[in-house]
Amino acid sequence: DSVPPDPQLLGPGIRGSVVCVTGAGGTIGSELCRNIATLQPSKLILLDNSEPALYQIEQELQISGTSKCELISVLGSAADPVLVEQLFTAYRVQVVFHAAAYKHVPLVEVNPVAGLANNVCSTRVVCRAAAISDVREVVMISTDKAVRPTSVMGASKRLAELVVQAFAS
Repeated sequence: DSVPPDPQLLGPGIRGSVVCVTGAGGTIGSELCRNIATLQPSKLILLDNSEPALYQIEQELQISGTSKCELISVLGSAADPVLVEQLFTAYRVQVVFHAAAYKHVPLVEVNPVAGLANNVCSTRVVCRAAAISDVREVVMISTDKAVRPTSVMGASKRLAELVVQAFAS
């Protein structure tokens, strides 16, 4: 069943802020973008490594008219430290929603190095760039599979959670 977003969780800190969503074209990232756009950030930066997915969410947000903020689409990887640091610094990003991840358990199981590299390393890159660039808040999107991981995908998301916790402390 669909669960509506809780404005007390998503709303505070968005209005007037520069917000970046990694994995903006993905299932969760695009839904975050749709909701964030209605909360009136000053800028919404869409970061994704899939050209078709990035184009689709950008077009949807522009055509819908729900977004009154400046949309900035960046085609690239959240695992690219130079790109992410430059992006956070140049736009003075204040809030990051890190949704870039591989999520399909069977694919990650047969491609474990790619899953770990994407899910864990991109999280480290985002957290490090956020620390260097004085980002106010980083929210990482995780999964229930990280609670007691029985797959590479679940373990990679649990490791990503630990990376976020380490940077937070």
